[in-house]
Amino acid sequence: MPEPIYLDHAATTPVRDEVRAAMEPFLGPRFGNPSSAHRWGRDARTALDEARERVARCLNARPDEVCFTSGGTEGDNLAVFGPWRARRAGGRRAIVTSPIEHKAVLAAVHHAAERDGAEERVVPVDGDGLVDREAYRAALAGAAVASVMWVNNEVGVVQPIAELGAEARAQDVVFHTDAVQAFGKIAIDVTTLPADLLTISGHKIGAPKGIGAIYIRRGTPLEPLFYGGAQDRGRRPGTENVAFAVGLALAAELAVAEREEECARLGAMRDAFEARLLAEVPDAVIHGRGAPRAPHVCNVSVPGVDAESLLMALDLQGIAASGGSACQTGNAAPSHVLLAMGVAPELAAGAVRLSFGCLSTPEQVDRVASLLPAMVARARAAASAVPVW
Repeated sequence: MPEPIYLDHAATTPVRDEVRAAMEPFLGPRFGNPSSAHRWGRDARTALDEARERVARCLNARPDEVCFTSGGTEGDNLAVFGPWRARRAGGRRAIVTSPIEHKAVLAAVHHAAERDGAEERVVPVDGDGLVDREAYRAALAGAAVASVMWVNNEVGVVQPIAELGAEARAQDVVFHTDAVQAFGKIAIDVTTLPADLLTISGHKIGAPKGIGAIYIRRGTPLEPLFYGGAQDRGRRPGTENVAFAVGLALAAELAVAEREEECARLGAMRDAFEARLLAEVPDAVIHGRGAPRAPHVCNVSVPGVDAESLLMALDLQGIAASGGSACQTGNAAPSHVLLAMGVAPELAAGAVRLSFGCLSTPEQVDRVASLLPAMVARARAAASAVPVW
Protein backbone atom coordinates (compact mmCIF):
# COMPACT_ATOMS: atom_id res chain seq x y z
CA MET A 1 0.00 0.00 0.00
CA PRO A 2 1.48 3.39 -0.98
CA GLU A 3 2.05 6.10 1.61
CA PRO A 4 -1.28 7.72 2.54
CA ILE A 5 -1.81 11.26 1.28
CA TYR A 6 -4.26 13.53 3.07
CA LEU A 7 -5.71 16.26 0.84
CA ASP A 8 -8.80 17.13 2.85
CA HIS A 9 -7.50 19.86 5.17
CA ALA A 10 -10.56 22.04 4.52
CA ALA A 11 -12.60 19.32 6.23
CA THR A 12 -10.38 19.03 9.29
CA THR A 13 -6.75 19.14 10.38
CA PRO A 14 -4.75 17.05 12.86
CA VAL A 15 -4.31 18.46 16.35
CA ARG A 16 -0.84 19.98 16.55
CA ASP A 17 1.58 18.42 19.04
CA GLU A 18 2.13 21.79 20.73
CA VAL A 19 -1.60 22.27 21.10
CA ARG A 20 -2.10 18.83 22.59
CA ALA A 21 0.69 19.47 25.11
CA ALA A 22 -0.77 22.83 26.12
CA MET A 23 -4.18 21.26 26.73
CA GLU A 24 -2.96 18.25 28.71
CA PRO A 25 -2.75 19.88 32.19
CA PHE A 26 -6.38 21.01 31.94
CA LEU A 27 -7.47 17.45 31.21
CA GLY A 28 -5.69 16.33 34.39
CA PRO A 29 -4.55 18.18 37.51
CA ARG A 30 -5.79 21.64 36.47
CA PHE A 31 -9.38 20.46 36.15
CA GLY A 32 -11.22 23.22 38.05
CA ASN A 33 -14.48 24.87 37.06
CA PRO A 34 -13.70 28.50 36.16
CA SER A 35 -16.88 29.65 37.92
CA SER A 36 -15.70 28.26 41.28
CA ALA A 37 -14.13 30.61 43.84
CA HIS A 38 -11.55 28.21 45.26
CA ARG A 39 -7.97 27.77 44.06
CA TRP A 40 -8.83 25.17 41.42
CA GLY A 41 -11.51 27.43 40.02
CA ARG A 42 -9.28 30.50 40.10
CA ASP A 43 -6.57 28.60 38.25
CA ALA A 44 -9.03 27.57 35.55
CA ARG A 45 -10.43 31.12 35.33
CA THR A 46 -6.93 32.55 34.86
CA ALA A 47 -6.20 30.08 32.04
CA LEU A 48 -9.54 30.81 30.38
CA ASP A 49 -9.07 34.57 30.57
CA GLU A 50 -5.58 34.26 29.13
CA ALA A 51 -6.89 32.08 26.26
CA ARG A 52 -9.55 34.69 25.49
CA GLU A 53 -6.94 37.47 25.48
CA ARG A 54 -4.70 35.46 23.13
CA VAL A 55 -7.49 34.76 20.64
CA ALA A 56 -8.48 38.44 20.82
CA ARG A 57 -4.92 39.51 19.95
CA CYS A 58 -5.02 37.28 16.86
CA LEU A 59 -8.03 39.31 15.65
CA ASN A 60 -6.85 42.65 17.10
CA ALA A 61 -10.05 42.60 19.18
CA ARG A 62 -10.80 43.32 22.84
CA PRO A 63 -10.98 40.22 25.06
CA ASP A 64 -14.60 40.92 26.01
CA GLU A 65 -15.48 40.77 22.30
CA VAL A 66 -14.42 37.10 22.04
CA CYS A 67 -16.89 34.37 22.99
CA PHE A 68 -15.85 30.71 22.89
CA THR A 69 -18.22 28.31 21.08
CA SER A 70 -18.35 24.64 20.17
CA GLY A 71 -17.27 25.46 16.61
CA GLY A 72 -18.30 27.10 13.36
CA THR A 73 -21.89 25.86 13.29
CA GLU A 74 -22.77 27.24 16.70
CA GLY A 75 -21.00 30.50 15.91
CA ASP A 76 -22.82 30.90 12.60
CA ASN A 77 -26.17 30.09 14.20
CA LEU A 78 -25.59 32.68 16.93
CA ALA A 79 -24.53 35.26 14.34
CA VAL A 80 -27.77 34.75 12.40
CA PHE A 81 -30.34 34.27 15.16
CA GLY A 82 -28.77 36.60 17.73
CA PRO A 83 -28.99 39.94 15.90
CA TRP A 84 -32.19 39.03 14.08
CA ARG A 85 -34.06 38.23 17.28
CA ALA A 86 -32.69 41.36 18.92
CA ARG A 87 -33.78 43.63 16.05
CA ARG A 88 -37.04 42.15 14.77
CA ALA A 89 -39.18 44.07 17.24
CA GLY A 90 -37.93 47.26 15.62
CA GLY A 91 -39.26 46.16 12.25
CA ARG A 92 -36.06 44.81 10.76
CA ARG A 93 -37.12 41.28 9.87
CA ALA A 94 -34.96 40.49 6.82
CA ILE A 95 -31.76 38.44 6.73
CA VAL A 96 -29.42 38.88 3.77
CA THR A 97 -27.07 36.13 2.66
CA SER A 98 -25.71 34.39 -0.44
CA PRO A 99 -26.60 30.98 -1.88
CA ILE A 100 -23.05 29.65 -1.44
CA GLU A 101 -22.86 29.97 2.35
CA HIS A 102 -22.14 27.04 4.63
CA LYS A 103 -25.28 25.14 5.60
CA ALA A 104 -24.78 26.41 9.16
CA VAL A 105 -25.84 29.84 7.86
CA LEU A 106 -28.32 28.81 5.17
CA ALA A 107 -30.22 26.39 7.41
CA ALA A 108 -30.35 28.98 10.22
CA VAL A 109 -31.74 31.63 7.86
CA HIS A 110 -34.31 29.19 6.48
CA HIS A 111 -35.34 28.15 9.99
CA ALA A 112 -35.79 31.78 11.03
CA ALA A 113 -37.98 32.34 7.98
CA GLU A 114 -40.03 29.16 8.25
CA ARG A 115 -40.58 29.16 12.02
CA ASP A 116 -40.26 32.78 13.08
CA GLY A 117 -41.34 34.86 10.10
CA ALA A 118 -37.99 36.24 8.97
CA GLU A 119 -37.65 37.39 5.38
CA GLU A 120 -34.96 35.53 3.45
CA ARG A 121 -33.05 37.66 0.97
CA VAL A 122 -30.58 35.44 -0.89
CA VAL A 123 -28.31 37.44 -3.18
CA PRO A 124 -27.04 35.73 -6.35
CA VAL A 125 -23.39 35.11 -7.20
CA ASP A 126 -21.63 35.14 -10.55
CA GLY A 127 -19.96 32.24 -12.33
CA ASP A 128 -16.87 32.52 -10.16
CA GLY A 129 -18.86 32.68 -6.93
CA LEU A 130 -18.58 36.40 -6.20
CA VAL A 131 -21.60 38.13 -4.70
CA ASP A 132 -23.60 40.38 -7.05
CA ARG A 133 -22.81 43.74 -5.48
CA GLU A 134 -25.77 45.63 -6.93
CA ALA A 135 -28.26 42.99 -5.78
CA TYR A 136 -26.53 42.90 -2.40
CA ARG A 137 -26.87 46.65 -1.87
CA ALA A 138 -30.54 46.52 -2.78
CA ALA A 139 -31.18 43.55 -0.47
CA LEU A 140 -29.71 45.39 2.52
CA ALA A 141 -32.53 47.94 2.67
CA GLY A 142 -34.25 47.61 6.07
CA ALA A 143 -32.54 44.28 6.87
CA ALA A 144 -31.57 43.18 10.38
CA VAL A 145 -28.43 41.20 9.58
CA ALA A 146 -26.32 40.14 6.60
CA SER A 147 -24.01 37.11 6.55
CA VAL A 148 -21.43 36.44 3.82
CA MET A 149 -18.65 33.85 4.07
CA TRP A 150 -15.14 35.27 3.66
CA VAL A 151 -13.54 32.18 2.03
CA ASN A 152 -15.87 29.61 0.55
CA ASN A 153 -15.26 26.16 1.99
CA GLU A 154 -15.88 24.31 -1.28
CA VAL A 155 -14.18 26.42 -3.95
CA GLY A 156 -11.94 28.74 -1.92
CA VAL A 157 -13.30 31.95 -3.47
CA VAL A 158 -12.53 35.06 -1.40
CA GLN A 159 -15.32 37.62 -1.07
CA PRO A 160 -14.53 41.37 -0.78
CA ILE A 161 -15.59 41.33 2.86
CA ALA A 162 -14.35 44.83 3.72
CA GLU A 163 -16.52 46.33 0.98
CA LEU A 164 -19.54 44.16 1.77
CA GLY A 165 -19.26 45.03 5.45
CA ALA A 166 -18.98 48.75 4.70
CA GLU A 167 -22.10 48.62 2.57
CA ALA A 168 -23.99 46.86 5.37
CA ARG A 169 -22.79 49.41 7.92
CA ALA A 170 -23.92 52.27 5.69
CA GLN A 171 -27.46 50.85 5.86
CA ASP A 172 -27.36 50.06 9.61
CA VAL A 173 -27.33 46.30 8.98
CA VAL A 174 -25.43 44.04 11.40
CA PHE A 175 -22.76 42.26 9.35
CA HIS A 176 -21.36 38.77 9.98
CA THR A 177 -18.70 36.84 8.13
CA ASP A 178 -17.93 33.17 8.52
CA ALA A 179 -14.12 33.22 8.64
CA VAL A 180 -13.66 29.51 9.34
CA GLN A 181 -11.66 28.96 6.14
CA ALA A 182 -10.21 32.48 6.12
CA PHE A 183 -8.48 32.40 9.51
CA GLY A 184 -4.81 31.59 9.02
CA LYS A 185 -5.09 32.33 5.29
CA ILE A 186 -6.03 36.03 5.36
CA ALA A 187 -4.85 38.76 7.74
CA ILE A 188 -7.73 39.73 10.04
CA ASP A 189 -7.89 43.02 11.95
CA VAL A 190 -11.34 43.77 13.30
CA THR A 191 -10.38 47.36 14.17
CA THR A 192 -10.38 48.16 10.44
CA LEU A 193 -12.74 45.43 9.19
CA PRO A 194 -16.39 46.61 9.15
CA ALA A 195 -17.73 43.33 10.57
CA ASP A 196 -19.82 43.12 13.71
CA LEU A 197 -19.57 39.34 14.04
CA LEU A 198 -16.92 36.88 12.84
CA THR A 199 -16.69 33.13 13.43
CA ILE A 200 -13.69 30.78 13.53
CA SER A 201 -13.34 27.05 14.18
CA GLY A 202 -10.47 25.30 15.94
CA HIS A 203 -10.28 22.06 14.02
CA LYS A 204 -9.46 23.85 10.77
CA ILE A 205 -6.22 25.23 12.27
CA GLY A 206 -4.76 22.40 14.34
CA ALA A 207 -6.95 22.63 17.46
CA PRO A 208 -9.44 19.91 18.48
CA LYS A 209 -12.92 19.48 17.09
CA GLY A 210 -15.55 21.00 19.36
CA ILE A 211 -14.05 24.44 19.98
CA GLY A 212 -14.37 27.73 18.12
CA ALA A 213 -14.91 31.40 18.79
CA ILE A 214 -17.11 34.24 17.68
CA TYR A 215 -16.03 37.86 17.65
CA ILE A 216 -18.90 40.12 18.77
CA ARG A 217 -18.17 43.82 18.36
CA ARG A 218 -19.08 45.89 21.40
CA GLY A 219 -22.60 47.26 21.12
CA THR A 220 -23.84 44.64 18.63
CA PRO A 221 -27.45 43.72 19.48
CA LEU A 222 -27.56 39.99 20.20
CA GLU A 223 -29.87 37.52 21.89
CA PRO A 224 -28.23 34.28 23.10
CA LEU A 225 -29.04 30.84 21.78
CA PHE A 226 -28.87 29.26 25.24
CA TYR A 227 -30.07 30.23 28.69
CA GLY A 228 -29.20 29.18 32.21
CA GLY A 229 -26.01 30.88 33.34
CA ALA A 230 -24.03 34.08 33.42
CA GLN A 231 -20.92 32.72 31.75
CA ASP A 232 -19.49 34.82 28.95
CA ARG A 233 -21.68 37.75 29.96
CA GLY A 234 -24.75 35.66 29.30
CA ARG A 235 -24.00 35.38 25.59
CA ARG A 236 -23.05 31.72 25.86
CA PRO A 237 -24.00 30.24 29.26
CA GLY A 238 -22.62 26.91 30.42
CA THR A 239 -19.42 25.67 32.02
CA GLU A 240 -16.55 26.68 29.78
CA ASN A 241 -14.28 24.14 28.05
CA VAL A 242 -11.00 25.43 29.47
CA ALA A 243 -8.71 22.80 27.94
CA PHE A 244 -10.04 23.30 24.44
CA ALA A 245 -10.02 27.11 24.78
CA VAL A 246 -6.34 26.91 25.70
CA GLY A 247 -5.75 24.70 22.66
CA LEU A 248 -7.61 27.09 20.36
CA ALA A 249 -5.58 30.04 21.63
CA LEU A 250 -2.26 28.38 20.83
CA ALA A 251 -3.43 27.05 17.47
CA ALA A 252 -4.67 30.53 16.53
CA GLU A 253 -1.36 32.13 17.49
CA LEU A 254 0.60 29.59 15.46
CA ALA A 255 -1.71 30.01 12.43
CA VAL A 256 -1.27 33.78 12.50
CA ALA A 257 2.51 33.58 12.98
CA GLU A 258 2.94 31.07 10.14
CA ARG A 259 0.33 32.54 7.78
CA GLU A 260 2.48 34.24 5.16
CA GLU A 261 5.02 31.45 4.79
CA GLU A 262 2.39 28.69 4.85
CA CYS A 263 0.12 30.43 2.36
CA ALA A 264 3.03 30.83 -0.05
CA ARG A 265 3.86 27.13 0.33
CA LEU A 266 0.28 25.97 -0.15
CA GLY A 267 -0.35 28.31 -3.06
CA ALA A 268 2.71 27.06 -4.90
CA MET A 269 1.60 23.43 -4.50
CA ARG A 270 -1.97 24.18 -5.52
CA ASP A 271 -0.92 26.17 -8.59
CA ALA A 272 1.57 23.51 -9.71
CA PHE A 273 -1.07 20.81 -9.28
CA GLU A 274 -3.66 22.72 -11.30
CA ALA A 275 -1.21 23.56 -14.09
CA ARG A 276 -0.21 19.92 -14.48
CA LEU A 277 -3.79 18.70 -14.32
CA LEU A 278 -4.96 21.12 -17.01
CA ALA A 279 -1.99 20.21 -19.20
CA GLU A 280 -2.88 16.52 -19.09
CA VAL A 281 -6.67 16.79 -18.82
CA PRO A 282 -7.42 19.95 -20.86
CA ASP A 283 -11.19 19.81 -20.42
CA ALA A 284 -10.99 19.72 -16.62
CA VAL A 285 -12.83 22.63 -15.00
CA ILE A 286 -11.40 24.33 -11.93
CA HIS A 287 -14.25 26.12 -10.22
CA GLY A 288 -13.81 29.71 -9.06
CA ARG A 289 -10.48 30.07 -10.86
CA GLY A 290 -11.44 33.47 -12.25
CA ALA A 291 -11.85 35.01 -8.80
CA PRO A 292 -9.44 35.59 -5.92
CA ARG A 293 -9.02 32.29 -4.05
CA ALA A 294 -7.47 31.16 -0.79
CA PRO A 295 -4.33 29.12 -1.49
CA HIS A 296 -5.40 25.80 0.00
CA VAL A 297 -8.46 24.77 -2.03
CA CYS A 298 -8.83 23.26 -5.51
CA ASN A 299 -12.30 22.23 -6.65
CA VAL A 300 -12.28 20.43 -9.99
CA SER A 301 -14.74 18.67 -12.27
CA VAL A 302 -13.99 16.56 -15.33
CA PRO A 303 -16.77 16.12 -17.91
CA GLY A 304 -17.96 12.54 -18.04
CA VAL A 305 -16.53 11.62 -14.64
CA ASP A 306 -18.63 11.38 -11.49
CA ALA A 307 -17.19 12.33 -8.13
CA GLU A 308 -17.90 8.97 -6.49
CA SER A 309 -15.81 7.06 -9.04
CA LEU A 310 -12.91 9.47 -8.80
CA LEU A 311 -12.95 9.61 -5.01
CA MET A 312 -13.02 5.81 -4.86
CA ALA A 313 -10.04 5.59 -7.22
CA LEU A 314 -8.15 8.11 -5.10
CA ASP A 315 -9.01 6.27 -1.90
CA LEU A 316 -7.72 3.00 -3.34
CA GLN A 317 -4.39 4.74 -3.79
CA GLY A 318 -4.49 6.00 -0.20
CA ILE A 319 -5.40 9.57 -1.19
CA ALA A 320 -8.03 11.45 0.83
CA ALA A 321 -10.14 14.11 -0.89
CA SER A 322 -13.82 15.02 -0.75
CA GLY A 323 -16.80 15.71 -2.96
CA GLY A 324 -17.24 19.19 -1.47
CA SER A 325 -18.15 20.19 2.05
CA ALA A 326 -17.42 17.45 4.58
CA CYS A 327 -20.77 18.29 6.19
CA GLN A 328 -22.53 17.03 3.05
CA THR A 329 -20.81 13.63 2.86
CA GLY A 330 -23.34 11.00 1.86
CA ASN A 331 -25.52 13.52 0.06
CA ALA A 332 -25.72 12.49 -3.60
CA ALA A 333 -27.14 15.86 -4.71
CA PRO A 334 -24.81 18.21 -6.61
CA SER A 335 -23.13 20.92 -4.57
CA HIS A 336 -25.43 23.85 -3.80
CA VAL A 337 -22.39 26.10 -4.12
CA LEU A 338 -21.60 25.01 -7.68
CA LEU A 339 -25.24 25.08 -8.75
CA ALA A 340 -25.54 28.65 -7.45
CA MET A 341 -22.46 29.53 -9.53
CA GLY A 342 -24.30 28.31 -12.63
CA VAL A 343 -22.37 25.06 -13.05
CA ALA A 344 -24.39 22.45 -14.97
CA PRO A 345 -25.81 19.79 -12.62
CA GLU A 346 -23.97 16.90 -14.29
CA LEU A 347 -20.65 18.77 -14.00
CA ALA A 348 -21.38 19.85 -10.43
CA ALA A 349 -22.14 16.24 -9.50
CA GLY A 350 -18.61 15.28 -10.55
CA ALA A 351 -16.78 17.91 -8.51
CA VAL A 352 -13.93 16.85 -6.25
CA ARG A 353 -12.28 19.11 -3.67
CA LEU A 354 -8.61 18.71 -2.86
CA SER A 355 -7.46 20.89 0.03
CA PHE A 356 -3.83 21.33 0.99
CA GLY A 357 -2.42 21.92 4.45
CA CYS A 358 0.14 21.06 7.10
CA LEU A 359 0.50 17.42 6.00
CA SER A 360 0.94 18.24 2.32
CA THR A 361 4.31 18.08 0.56
CA PRO A 362 5.28 18.91 -3.04
CA GLU A 363 6.20 15.25 -3.55
CA GLN A 364 2.75 14.10 -2.46
CA VAL A 365 0.99 16.64 -4.65
CA ASP A 366 3.17 15.65 -7.60
CA ARG A 367 2.23 12.01 -7.07
CA VAL A 368 -1.49 12.81 -7.05
CA ALA A 369 -1.10 14.89 -10.21
CA SER A 370 0.71 12.01 -11.91
CA LEU A 371 -2.02 9.50 -10.98
CA LEU A 372 -5.11 11.55 -11.77
CA PRO A 373 -5.03 11.49 -15.61
CA ALA A 374 -5.10 7.67 -15.65
CA MET A 375 -7.88 7.65 -13.04
CA VAL A 376 -9.89 10.06 -15.17
CA ALA A 377 -9.37 7.92 -18.29
CA ARG A 378 -10.54 4.77 -16.49
CA ALA A 379 -13.56 6.52 -15.00
CA ARG A 380 -14.55 7.86 -18.42
CA ALA A 381 -14.18 4.45 -20.00
CA ALA A 382 -16.30 2.85 -17.30
CA ALA A 383 -18.99 5.52 -17.64
CA SER A 384 -19.20 5.10 -21.42
CA ALA A 385 -19.17 1.30 -21.45
CA VAL A 386 -22.38 -0.21 -22.79
CA PRO A 387 -23.41 -3.36 -20.93
CA VAL A 388 -24.01 -6.47 -23.07
CA TRP A 389 -27.05 -8.56 -22.01
